[in-house]
Parts: sequence; C-alpha cells; structure tokens
Amino acid sequence: MTVQNILEIRKGMKERKPDFIRQDNPKRMKVNDKWRKPKGIHSKIRHKFKGRRKMPSPGYKSPKKAKGLHSSGQMIAGVSSMSDLIKIRKESEGAVIAKSVGMKKRLEILKRARELNINILNLNVDEQIKKIEDFISSKKKKATAEVKKAEAGAKEEAEKPKEKAELSDKDKKEIEKKEQDKILTKRT
Repeated sequence: MTVQNILEIRKGMKERKPDFIRQDNPKRMKVNDKWRKPKGIHSKIRHKFKGRRKMPSPGYKSPKKAKGLHSSGQMIAGVSSMSDLIKIRKESEGAVIAKSVGMKKRLEILKRARELNINILNLNVDEQIKKIEDFISSKKKKATAEVKKAEAGAKEEAEKPKEKAELSDKDKKEIEKKEQDKILTKRT
C-alpha cells in the first residue's frame, strides 16, 4: 500500500471515530471534556452497555505506517531554531514552527525555509512573512513618530521657561494689585 492509500484509510477511520468525552460531562459543569476512564462499580459506560458512549480501545487506532504523518504525507519535524531547520530532510519531512518562537526569529526561519525549499506545515510562508514585515515596519514608523514628538516636546520645554519668567513678573504685579484691592475693600 502507498502512503496516500494509508492516509485515506486513516481519514476514513477518524471520521467514524466517536468523540471520547468524560462520563457525565454533559450533566455537570465542573466535569471537563478530557477523557477519564470510568471507575464506578455501576458505571454503564465501563460495562459497555448498549446505547452508551464508547470507550477508547485499540480498535480505533490509525494504521502503524500512518503514525506521525501529516495529512500531506510528510513526517512532522518541530523547529524552534535555525539549527533545527538545517537538519530537516526536505524530501520526507515537513517543518512545524514552535508556538514559542518569537516574531524576529520566526521571520528568519521562514525566509531560510523558503531558500532551502522546506515545506512549512503549520503556516502559509509568503502570507506570514508579509504579515510580520508589515508589523515590524509599522512599529518602526510609530517609534520614529514618538522620537520626533519627544524632540518637539523638548524644544517647547526649552522655550517655556523664558516665557514663564516673563509671565511670572506680570503675574506678580497682578497678584500684588489684587492684594492691595482686598486690603482697601476691607477698610471701607
């Protein structure tokens, strides 16, 4: 059998496979979906009564030759650095970039994968590169705008003390006048 035939068999088996959720999950909010084997002595699921949920068993396994294969037929190889990318055999393996890889490093890995013609299984390479470059360029624009704003603010602050000194003299005279007016109004 070829790899494509085995992958088709696996796909058909997965379509027929039931959802294995924990006993009493639909009844109780506190019980999560994750499968746990029923342990109760009167459990209908553990006894495999007709009409009850199915339990996981070896019969639901996919074919051994399809183990670890991506739907494209390539083996999955995890990548979190450039050295991992270089080790990949491009004929039989496809790269899956780790979630924890940062944006700059991800961009480098994607560009290098494109050069080496390595298939990235979990991302669209061209679309992702464009998205990251747009984000980085917008960040640079914002940074330059903030720097210009800060420089303009610094210039204004440098000019303000001179105006404050002049205004403060005028303000002092006005304040003295008001105080004198208050004193005169109190006497009368």
